[in-house]
Amino acid sequence: MVERKLFAGHAVRRLRRQMALTQAAMAEALAVSPSYLNLIERNQRPLTATLMMRLAETYDFDPRTLGASEPGGGSDAMRRRLGDPIFADLEIDRHQLEEWLAAAPGGAEAFARAYDRLGGGIAAGDAAPDPAAQVRREVERWRNHFADLDAAAEALADELRMGAGDPYGAMAERLRVKHQLSVRILPREVMGERLKRLDLHARQIQLSEMLDAPARSFALAERLSHEAQGQIDALVRGAGFERVGERLLRRHLTGYFAAAVMMPYARFLRACEASGYDPELLQRRFGASFAQVAHRLTTLQRVGARGLPFFLVRVDRAGQVSKRYGGASGSPMVDGPTLCPLWNLFETFARPDELLSQLVELEDGSRWFTMARCVHPQDGRVGGMRARFAIGLGVAASEASTLAAAGGRDLAGRAVPIGLGCRACTRMDCPQRSAPPAGRAMLVNERESGISPFGFAGD
Repeated sequence: MVERKLFAGHAVRRLRRQMALTQAAMAEALAVSPSYLNLIERNQRPLTATLMMRLAETYDFDPRTLGASEPGGGSDAMRRRLGDPIFADLEIDRHQLEEWLAAAPGGAEAFARAYDRLGGGIAAGDAAPDPAAQVRREVERWRNHFADLDAAAEALADELRMGAGDPYGAMAERLRVKHQLSVRILPREVMGERLKRLDLHARQIQLSEMLDAPARSFALAERLSHEAQGQIDALVRGAGFERVGERLLRRHLTGYFAAAVMMPYARFLRACEASGYDPELLQRRFGASFAQVAHRLTTLQRVGARGLPFFLVRVDRAGQVSKRYGGASGSPMVDGPTLCPLWNLFETFARPDELLSQLVELEDGSRWFTMARCVHPQDGRVGGMRARFAIGLGVAASEASTLAAAGGRDLAGRAVPIGLGCRACTRMDCPQRSAPPAGRAMLVNERESGISPFGFAGD
């Protein structure tokens, strides 16, 4: 079990000012020294669990709001925004960023909102805000962990006794008795291109025969999300999106709840830790697909019971990213403008039945252990071609020693040097380079050539 430090100085300072207290007065109420409280407010000391509970008891607020209320989603989320090539020449390091968040949290939050509303790197007036990008950043603000939804889903799973061996049957019975909805599996020629449909006139949940067992269970769990409608509505309202953004966020939260019903938090985390986060074993134990397990691994951030902080990226054969979840990983690999072809994520298309692993090192020196596998959507065929995606999971190499997939690997040894896509990468000698870094002039020498097809100007 991995505990991560919580730096929430801005939230503590805001709470103190709302209560019209001096640092000395609040420090006395919390039984700490004023100097220690000052360090916490400046994000030079983390907020301990003990002090968090004292704050909650003394000032009557929900401690879960501390992490969620970090300006811009916290330093990792802000660092990903600043990784945009338009900021490449500013060279803002982590120390400067932490000083900014501590000294001017309001300004940092204003920057984050403006950047997100413009869809990231888009000049005002050039394009409408991208709802998908806005929703993803809202999910990242919560580190893809929604505690109330997880608790509601776990309570429902316990009530259904899904550990008894027939989760699908238990959910179908719940829908029949409590919601007056029957489940019917229909032939493909009847459903056509639809995989699932709610027929309120017939009071039926209609599922295509093309759906496999995990997808059928997930469809029923999604319908049961109506039992957590209050929590979902509150999260959607709090985001303040327009109609399309609201619908996209609701879809994500509905899927989140469904996964949490199929893989209840405490039982899933125990299975992860016992198996070394073995995706294949977790699939079998919880009747889930690889994609469902992979998504669930990015959500394990319950206070006091955290799992490893995984990130997830889903990409197609053209290199287009359709899903990105950084969660609590803080990995810059999630938000690169493009992906690096040296990451073996792309090899999975030629090896669809294998789980590939790789130890990689980024330009900033951070090292990541990744796992990747090729997946295909249910009945996803276009013009006779079957749709395929590659899902990449990753965790900091320093936290990967307990992974079954890392068994026997020297996590401190040689790693593959990769970048965040050519436009964000400044490695000089790369055989895969297809473009110079953003803001660097291309250099072409007719008299000599190196590993890369061309060079570029340095700092």
